[in-house]
Amino acid sequence: MLTVLILSVISGAIIGGLGRLVLPGKQDIGWVATILSGIVASIVASLIAFVLGFHDKTLPTLILQVVLAAACVAFVARRQAAKKNG
Repeated sequence: MLTVLILSVISGAIIGGLGRLVLPGKQDIGWVATILSGIVASIVASLIAFVLGFHDKTLPTLILQVVLAAACVAFVARRQAAKKNG
């Protein structure tokens, strides 16, 4: 169980970081939000890949994970900006 948790955090950091790299400009979110966005995106993308039947293909699943991580990071950045501005 501990191994799964550690690997989830590591993969979330990598996927979240790639999601931030894909987005243009600066995202004003912290590293915890980036990791959590990556973990959520990784889980959701893996479930989508499983449902659509390409879960055994690494590259399409990774691309889907990064795209969803970028969407999660953008969503979190917009929420934090809106909260900061009023």
